[in-house]
Amino acid sequence: MEEIKCSLIVVVVNKGFSEPVMDAARENGATGGTILTGRGTGGEKAKQFFKISIQEEKEVVLILVKEEKRAEIMRAISKGVGLDTPGQGIVFSLPVEESLGLTFVPFGEELK
Repeated sequence: MEEIKCSLIVVVVNKGFSEPVMDAARENGATGGTILTGRGTGGEKAKQFFKISIQEEKEVVLILVKEEKRAEIMRAISKGVGLDTPGQGIVFSLPVEESLGLTFVPFGEELK
């Protein structure tokens, strides 16, 4: 079995900005991702409504990529939806020690 070095890119953005994240990732070699919903816990951003604290909703995008594509994809995402944009994205990566059942197929192509 061929060993493929991978990284997990994690992007946390304001709700509604996951598609620009995936667009930037795909344009730079990613094949797909997983979008999770969440909410921030920052006290300063919490809004009070009838004495209930309402937190800003977030989207967390997980993108598994070949290691050699990681930096390029992260730069593109940060440029499009980084902290200084309305998406206010935070982008970081984690090394992936091991994975099973992965096949990297270029976006738009079919698995053979």
